[in-house]
Amino acid sequence: MTDGLELPPVLDLIAAPGLLEAFVGRRGHELAVNAAAVQRLGAQCLQVLLAARAAWAADGQTLRIENIPDDFSMTLELMGVTSADLAHNAFTDGKELAA
Repeated sequence: MTDGLELPPVLDLIAAPGLLEAFVGRRGHELAVNAAAVQRLGAQCLQVLLAARAAWAADGQTLRIENIPDDFSMTLELMGVTSADLAHNAFTDGKELAA
């Protein structure tokens, strides 16, 4: 079963603790993250997103980022990251894909 997480429009320093808590509560399960509402992304939330990707990879679970708006993608690019860097795919037999 895939859990879902809706990202808020503003991912800044104030949003980082709540975002971290949202990921921690869903750890150990396949997760689909909906980024459709994101209008602004700060470095602190990017760190949380990258840490989530590492955690899901360590657990051998799939983490998908869906509905990525252009502004979100452009901000990621300015920070030297792509949306693919935030996602992790796992084979159904538990083997991980190369990152």
